[in-house]
Amino acid sequence: QPLPAAREAFELLVENNKFKVPTLFVTNAGNALRAHKADQLSRWLGIKVSEDQVVMAHSPLRMFRQFHNKHVLINGQGPIREIAQNIGFTRISTTDQFASCFPDLDKMDHQRKIPAPCAFEEFFPRIEAVILFGEPVRWETPLQLIIDALLTNGHPADDLVETPYPHIPVLACNMDLLWMSEHKLPRLGHGCFMNALEGLYQKITGKEMKYTALIGKPSEITYHYADFLLTQHARLLGVDQIRTIYCIGDNPETDIYGGNLYNRYLQRRKHSNGQKQGKKLRVALTSSSDASFLDDDNDDDEYEDTRMFLRGSGANLRVIRSLEEDTSGVEKAHSCESILVCTGVFKTSTDFVSFASNRLFSHNHRDFVIDPALTTPNHVVPDVLEAVKLVFEKEGYS
Repeated sequence: QPLPAAREAFELLVENNKFKVPTLFVTNAGNALRAHKADQLSRWLGIKVSEDQVVMAHSPLRMFRQFHNKHVLINGQGPIREIAQNIGFTRISTTDQFASCFPDLDKMDHQRKIPAPCAFEEFFPRIEAVILFGEPVRWETPLQLIIDALLTNGHPADDLVETPYPHIPVLACNMDLLWMSEHKLPRLGHGCFMNALEGLYQKITGKEMKYTALIGKPSEITYHYADFLLTQHARLLGVDQIRTIYCIGDNPETDIYGGNLYNRYLQRRKHSNGQKQGKKLRVALTSSSDASFLDDDNDDDEYEDTRMFLRGSGANLRVIRSLEEDTSGVEKAHSCESILVCTGVFKTSTDFVSFASNRLFSHNHRDFVIDPALTTPNHVVPDVLEAVKLVFEKEGYS
């Protein structure tokens, strides 16, 4: 159920049941289609929310076209096959299907009747990438099967002399270690599942598991995608240019970190464009586990002045490639300000001050740089209603 202040806040953003301020909903949920989440938000808030205003944890995978025609192993819960197809993937196997094709792999239940071997194991097409949408309902079998795929180059029927490394690409959505439900104690999130997977892989192989991409808040690529969609929504409302994006959220390590990280990119981009006009800033991510992520015709010299290394958005994040054609020619915002609301992880601004002064560790994924400045919001307010009022005051909007 929505918080009491939420409905009142969104009443300020709409007129005649239509948004008058460009608005986007960015969530780390990965167990539903965008359309379903938009309908859910519409019911909760009593306003019409379009699916084009929703960014799920997996939504930016639309830009990863180089994987769309590969045979991918999908893990998560909910309608994951339909979600993957909606994003653009064409050759999909779920972990349940993988277990059915290789029944000898699933030995977690020792009392379970042993299935007959599958005669078609050797003809099963090799898994070319693993996509993690979110935590599964039961962790043990997916952990085993994903490890099997990584250890066998995507085909457990093969007899390999040695374990392949680098392993096949792994793309993960939603790195939240914990999340809040109805209970006062936080629940284990997909970040915990990822920690288990990484730990098992390293314990078995002695090598570090690599990610080709980490997607969802606070990953920078999620904010690039959100900026693009927000610009589209603004144009529908007759707004030609967004100067400032205001990121409102209740978690310093996802909402605030992500907003501040994206603002750093925007400021670097502004500085870069000021030095050399006419150059495009190319942002993407790659890792040693997927050399195909790079273009053969990079024309690196053309972009030399805009090249920089960015930490915190995945494994070996580098400015080396275009963010696909989806964002080409789109004017980005000038800045991004973060606003922490005290209705989730923190109940008062005093709680946050205590957190900021005593925190010696991070709940973020291991590939995200630990930087206290990134978890420090530009503003701290009691709730989302006060956040919207603050934005209106800063923008002189009524």
